[in-house]
Amino acid sequence: MAGLIKREDIDEVRTRTDLKEIVDAYVTLKSAGIGSYKGLCPFHDERSPSFHVRPQMGYFHCFGCQESGDVISFIQKMDHISFSEAVEKLAGRIGYELSYEDGGTGPRREDIGRRQRLLDAHKIAGEYFREQLLTPAGATGRQFLSERGFDREAAERFGVGFAPQGWEALLKHLTGKGFTQDELKLTGMFSEGNRGIYDRFRGRLMWPIRDIAGDTVGFGARKLFEDDQGPKYLNTPETTLYKKSQVLYGIDLAKRSIASKRQLVVVEGYTDVMACHLAGVDTAVATCGTAFGAEHIKVARRLLSDDGTGGEVVFTFDGDAAGQKAALKAFDEDQRFTAQTFVSVEPSGADPCELRQRKGDEAVHALIRSRRPLFEFAIRSTLAKFDLSTVEGRVSGLRASAPVVAAIRDGSTRMGYSQELAGWLGMADPDEVLRAVRTAERRLRSQPEANGQQHGQARSGVGHQGGNQGGTQSGHQPGRPAGQQSGRHAGNDAGRPQGAAAHAGPRAESTPDQVGAAQQEEARPTIARPDPRDPKARMEREALEVVLQHPGFLTAGNWQHFGATEFVVPAYRAIQQGLALAGESAVASSQWLEAVRANVPPELESLVAELALSPLPATREDTVTRYCRDILNRLFELQITRLKEERLGALQRMDPAVDPESYQLLQRELMELETARRQLRGDG
Repeated sequence: MAGLIKREDIDEVRTRTDLKEIVDAYVTLKSAGIGSYKGLCPFHDERSPSFHVRPQMGYFHCFGCQESGDVISFIQKMDHISFSEAVEKLAGRIGYELSYEDGGTGPRREDIGRRQRLLDAHKIAGEYFREQLLTPAGATGRQFLSERGFDREAAERFGVGFAPQGWEALLKHLTGKGFTQDELKLTGMFSEGNRGIYDRFRGRLMWPIRDIAGDTVGFGARKLFEDDQGPKYLNTPETTLYKKSQVLYGIDLAKRSIASKRQLVVVEGYTDVMACHLAGVDTAVATCGTAFGAEHIKVARRLLSDDGTGGEVVFTFDGDAAGQKAALKAFDEDQRFTAQTFVSVEPSGADPCELRQRKGDEAVHALIRSRRPLFEFAIRSTLAKFDLSTVEGRVSGLRASAPVVAAIRDGSTRMGYSQELAGWLGMADPDEVLRAVRTAERRLRSQPEANGQQHGQARSGVGHQGGNQGGTQSGHQPGRPAGQQSGRHAGNDAGRPQGAAAHAGPRAESTPDQVGAAQQEEARPTIARPDPRDPKARMEREALEVVLQHPGFLTAGNWQHFGATEFVVPAYRAIQQGLALAGESAVASSQWLEAVRANVPPELESLVAELALSPLPATREDTVTRYCRDILNRLFELQITRLKEERLGALQRMDPAVDPESYQLLQRELMELETARRQLRGDG
């Protein structure tokens, strides 16, 4: 059982991981000065690069959308995984074995190594299949794609390949790359017979099935030749990498759009996903040989930020009886979402791939726009079985549809559809419908066991394709924005230096002291971000940039002067106080910036990152040193000027005859301040 990752291990993973190397896998970075890089932000659409990375500081910041963080939060946001998952992923990448609190365990080093070997095998296999699609033997596969409107560019975009006919083509290729047969048995890409293992996929068109991070964990294969006695679609069987109840085909390509548009479109097949994305519906995914179930919902919730603030899930189904049946079976799962759930059914029975072929990209968009609320679809589909022009038909329709309405868990929604049902039935007295729905509710409550079985059956049947693991013939194919939290309030996902207790597992019930502290936090007025163009605030901003970016430049005397400086801008004063609380001892630590962020109000965390990553007007090491010295001297001189003005004012108001000692003390202080000012100018 996984426990809490030890804080020192988190810090070690963060320190050992090269942020630039990680970001480079997602963003094209270019040099932006000494130790700084920039590129187009992966968290929002932009034309000019405003996303900055400082590898030495281990931090990134976007000056456009204000997203910021370290390497762990970057992986969290890009791959939509939890804090612990991100730490474990990075640890596996550098071969670091984590230790856990409370006797918990995580992935063992050998397990991490084995998983990476399996991922490497899948990656090489995917490359091999793509190469084979371009050979003469892959002509049948290319023809299949061409007939469905997919050219070579589309095939490359989705990584489609071809598994050659024969029993050992992939086996020989992977063993030639150094993989043992024992390793290959674990991949799911091979079957085992009396003479050893052989290729599972032969003479088939191949789709790589990737996880949300973009790693290939399995394959979906479509039969191409008549002499193939296997099922039409065949997927990788269950392995340590591939869990069909958790994977969604196309999620790696759709995740950013799903998060930004707050929409998830669930289609039935690999080619449907391809058609949707090529048509511009880039939020489409498909299940792989199983229903859209509870584990898929967890993935969807992460992307949609399913927190009651919006978002929608759209199921698309064929217009035939099987498609409508599958849509109705999605009814129960809908109520696991806070997001609104819809159904789009094409009356002609065409799937998105066929629609795009026949009518073009706009037809795919029209299908999604034609969505109807799932509850409405379920009720109307039930009513469609009866002749509502007769009294008998209306009575039977009410009896059949009342349990459907009664199964709606939200009371307000249930009441609303009760009234809608009265209108669809053409009944003048809506109370009759309400009575029927309440009667159905009581029956459902009185039969909890049967009702639970009914719901369980409904859960298991949102019928999507993708081939089947047991070899049975299948007639279908498989198928702030995103509400990012700041590190301070993300619980286990925070990764704060003090936050080891928040790493995993359910939250404990709050104590009265914790509740009181939370109420005080809520009552604290927020501090507004200053306008960076404000000339009065410019000096303080530039000084904070220097201290945050080059803390090692400050001497003990500099730190003393800096701490004594009176900052005027509230936000900058709060950050100055955060620097003081972080302490000089944190300067040499790789967690310097994190220590500062931990000691400022939550609304200023992104401002700290912004100041820490703002480019300085210096292009060489010597000019950086000179710039930092000049900025600090100007700040200290400004502070001296303020103090001198205060002392002069006090001196003018004082009668030296009444209090000669205080008068002389002020004169000495003025002389000392002037001496300090001249020393600063001399240093300059």
